[in-house]
Formats: sequence, C-alpha cells, structure tokens
Amino acid sequence: MRTATTRASIASGLLALAGGAAAQSSLTLFGVVDTTIAHGSGSIASRTQLASSGNQTSRIGLRGVEDLGGGLSAGFWLEGALTTDDGQGSASNSNNQPSGTGPAVAGRQGLAFGRRSTISLIAPWGEIRAGRDYVAHYRNRLEVDPFQNVGVGTIQPQVGSLGGTTSTRVSNFVGYYLPPDVGGIFGFAQYYLGENASDSAGKDDGSGASVRLGYAAGPWNVSVATGRTRFARTATTGDIQSSNLGLQYRVGPANLLFGYFVDKVDSATPVTGRGASLGTTIAVGAGEIKAALSNYRSDAGTRPETKKLSLGYVHNLSKRTAVYTTYARLRNSGGATTALNGSTTGPDRSSSGWDLGVRHNF
Repeated sequence: MRTATTRASIASGLLALAGGAAAQSSLTLFGVVDTTIAHGSGSIASRTQLASSGNQTSRIGLRGVEDLGGGLSAGFWLEGALTTDDGQGSASNSNNQPSGTGPAVAGRQGLAFGRRSTISLIAPWGEIRAGRDYVAHYRNRLEVDPFQNVGVGTIQPQVGSLGGTTSTRVSNFVGYYLPPDVGGIFGFAQYYLGENASDSAGKDDGSGASVRLGYAAGPWNVSVATGRTRFARTATTGDIQSSNLGLQYRVGPANLLFGYFVDKVDSATPVTGRGASLGTTIAVGAGEIKAALSNYRSDAGTRPETKKLSLGYVHNLSKRTAVYTTYARLRNSGGATTALNGSTTGPDRSSSGWDLGVRHNF
C-alpha cells in the first residue's frame, strides 16, 4: 500500500517534529481516496451523483507503536472517514445512543476520527485496547461481504440490520484481543459504556458487551460472534442482541464466503431480523471478480424482506490504484421499500444501481 521509502520519510519527519524518535518507535500516515459515479433506479425516482467510497471507505489515519521492552509495546490508531466528492468529514457517536450523533458531534464539517480512535498495550499474552473501534459482532458481517460493506453491492444484512447504533462501531470500550499465533484460534471481547447519569431513566442505555471467537487453518476460516446492547424498553426500543456466523473457504483463486445473521430487539413487541449472504471473490489476472446473493427480513408488521444480487469487478492498475464497477439489483416484498444509490422505490417494487469509480491507497 505504500513504499518503504515513503513510510520511512513520513515516520522520521513526524517523529522528529515530536521531539526526537527512538529507534524502537514508528509512525505511519495512511489512507484511501475513493470516488465513484453512483446511479440508482427506482419505481418512483432515480438519481445519479458523484459519491465517495464505492470500493473502499475513503479515510485518513495515523498509527504508531513504541517498543517498551520486555515484550511489551504501546500503540495508538486514529482513523477518520471522509467523503471525497465534497471533502467533508464523517459522523461519529459519543455514547452509543441516538443522542450521541447530533450536529455537535457528527463531525460532518471537519475530520472526526469516528472509524477508530484507540490506544493499546500489546504483549505476548495479547492486547488491551480502549477507545472507539469495530464492535466484535460486526466483524463477520464485514469479512463475508465481497464488497466490504461499501458501495451499491453491500450485502443486505448490512443495509437492513436492526442492530441499531452499535451495529458497526462502539465508543467508550475496553477490550481484550488474543495474540495472533494461538494455534489458529483468534478472537476478542469488549465491554462498552453509554456513560449516562446513574439517576437517569435510561441509565444503562448504550452499554453492553460483545465477543467473537474463530478458527483459521488451511483454506478454512470459521467464526461466531454475539453482542448485547442495553436500552430501556419502549414500544420501539429495547435491548438489542446480535449474533452471527461467518464461514470462508479458499479454493484456488476463489474465496467462498457465507454469513448468517440474527438481530433481536426486545421492545414491548419484540422484533427479530434474520439475514444471510453467499458470495465469492475470484482473482483473475490483474483484477478481481466479486459476486453476492443476500437477503434480510424482519418479523415486524407485514414481514418486510429484501433480496439482493450484487456483481462487481476491480482492476488493479498498480499495487495502490484500481478502477472498479459494481452492479446490484434488489427485490422487495412484505411492504419493504429499500432502494439503491439514493433512488426511491414503492412497496414491493424493485430497484437497481451501479457504481463506476477509481480508488487510490496510500
């Protein structure tokens, strides 16, 4: 993603500005710039726009590590998303609740490190990490999606998830991560806080825990994850339990991907969402073919469901730059109105869309 010369010059320059660097320390500037033409068609209205992040999320970040000796090191990671079509920063969340995403903290007029903001202590026995990052039960949804949960091809369990404000990332967490070499076993566990006053009605809102455990050996990678976030029970809200299974199997140039997802909202009338995805990525010369079939349905009301087909191709112009195109089509039933790329479609009607873009990593 970057040359050794570039990494060295960035690290030495920034560390020198910080007041001198020890040989055991490193600092890296990294990012992605991804811009796409995005079109969506629906039964009511269509839309064409210049957009960001059709293949990978556009971002900029800093990460560093210092060797403390005795097998112990300290590290940090600051990473913020941005929209390259208009230069704005991305949203974040201060308390894992809808109240934490208001204009004062959304960061839409400037860079916010809403993708990741962590500090770590790393040792042979694992890593202790604290701050804001992916929640454990999100990782399977990301890793079994050939389209990495971005762009028009994103699998439907990501688009329709009932997982709420903690379905992807959490703030105010402390987590333990297994070391990388434990006989193929990997995983981590987190506990996170909503940080509400103890005398408030929803004092536990936004607090919860999540864990993921997996095994990778040879062509196989299998993992399970579950997480629960607490919310006061009302007609539309309540504790959210998200659980999933991810399977990956590599055969030749192809990586076969499967995921199964369940989200339960313990509201006054409980609601459950279920989804599945089956996909693949296939290396072909300087490029990669992507495909996925996915669906997500809810047992609420008329039992809305959306089924989706996604197809894409990425052509690498170099190790850091690629052009890509993605096409997707979905079909709604049970009153669902999901539409693609900003279009609008009526209940039980279809929608289609495409992305055509360029991505550069640095």
